[in-house]
Amino acid sequence: MPDFDPMARLIAYHDAINALDFATIEAMFADNAVYDSGGLGGVVEGCGPIMAGFRSYFDLYPDQVSEDTLIEPVGERAIRSVWKLVATHRLTGEKLIRSGEEIVTFDLAGLIVRVEVTDRAA
Repeated sequence: MPDFDPMARLIAYHDAINALDFATIEAMFADNAVYDSGGLGGVVEGCGPIMAGFRSYFDLYPDQVSEDTLIEPVGERAIRSVWKLVATHRLTGEKLIRSGEEIVTFDLAGLIVRVEVTDRAA
């Protein structure tokens, strides 16, 4: 069993994203983390490049509001969330509405080592 609560860590991670708290988000990723999402341009490896992707995305969508509709464990240190979000493109004013799911996997220290995001059809 891990020495941390993976469910609580996922909730804290999502809270940091909603608050655009980049320092907290960065502190939650392992240096060798992998982020697999179309929203960040595919597979991104390493904490630095992941954070660059987050900053670029949120520069364009600074008002994003995301909500989890389901959070469940799918392994000892892996949590699946089903989510929906709404955001407005800063330059065009176009609304972005997305929904999908992600599986976030933590290492033994509670750092995120992998995020797999799958968008769902609207």
